[in-house]
Amino acid sequence: MEINSASLLQQIQLAKEGQQPAFKYLLDSFWMDVYAFQMKRVKNEYDAEEITIQTFSKAFDRLETFDKKYSFKTWLITISKNIHIDLLRKSKSSIRANTADEPSERVNKIVDETPSIEDILINEQHLAQLLSDIKQLKPHYQEVINLRYFQEKSYKEIAAHLKEPMNNVKVKLLRAKKLLAQIIEARKS
Repeated sequence: MEINSASLLQQIQLAKEGQQPAFKYLLDSFWMDVYAFQMKRVKNEYDAEEITIQTFSKAFDRLETFDKKYSFKTWLITISKNIHIDLLRKSKSSIRANTADEPSERVNKIVDETPSIEDILINEQHLAQLLSDIKQLKPHYQEVINLRYFQEKSYKEIAAHLKEPMNNVKVKLLRAKKLLAQIIEARKS
């Protein structure tokens, strides 16, 4: 996907200001680049996905450090590579190790009040069909959807339950909603 440089810089600025749609735009635009990079390295879907989630989590946490003189994609790939190296160094710990222990005020302030297109699609479905669609997701996405929408837990409660940083939970939930919306759309067509 060709991304207009000026548009990308505008979205990065909006994300720095805490605008939820900008985070979603960045995640949607660069997810496959980072995921494909990690798949080549780890050759395991689950691990590649977890590292990709951690990459976006860390990137969103440190977005103010991005220098617009450089490529955003390269910046993300560098973060992803460093996370993978750190995980290899901590071979005793699992791939689910947290990448950011200290709370990030900027990422924690991401507002998720306005329903996204994915939220609207999800809310329009009948419960039985929705549950069937959710079962098509990978288990860790099913769990985060269940905790957020069926158990109505806050991001903080989900983070505590999963023993993951809150920013990882937010990225994982964004990705889960996007995948679920795609499943629903595919069924409707």
